[in-house]
Amino acid sequence: MIAVKIINKSNNELPKYETEGSAGMDIRAFLKEEIVIRPFERVMVPTGLYLEIPLGYEVQLRPRSGLAIKFGITLPNAPATIDSDYRGEIMVALINLSKEDFTIKGGDRMAQMIVAKHEKVLWELSDELQDSARGVKGLGSTGIL
Repeated sequence: MIAVKIINKSNNELPKYETEGSAGMDIRAFLKEEIVIRPFERVMVPTGLYLEIPLGYEVQLRPRSGLAIKFGITLPNAPATIDSDYRGEIMVALINLSKEDFTIKGGDRMAQMIVAKHEKVLWELSDELQDSARGVKGLGSTGIL
């Protein structure tokens, strides 16, 4: 487990793991007034959360499966990446892919937050790559379903 500094300017509880096996923590909307997201409309929703993410880590924002399946609400940039040197408010981009209006209210759980370790790469310029079983076979090469 890693410690991450957080400032919570909202009136919502801190993000937390809902079960022992949860990878993500639900994050909530910090709103004074509800937001109606019309079909195919995109909005930015504040959280009131500010993080100091340790170097070598990132925060990923992902859709909540229930909102996606039941209401067509997802993140247009999923997974969204929050870099370790960002210190502004965590904002969640939402899009309504349904045919109906959807209302977000203050305190609603709207996305999942995952803290993940990442690696930096050093490019090694080469004239050739090692063969693999797949080779150059691309999209759909392993079958449709």
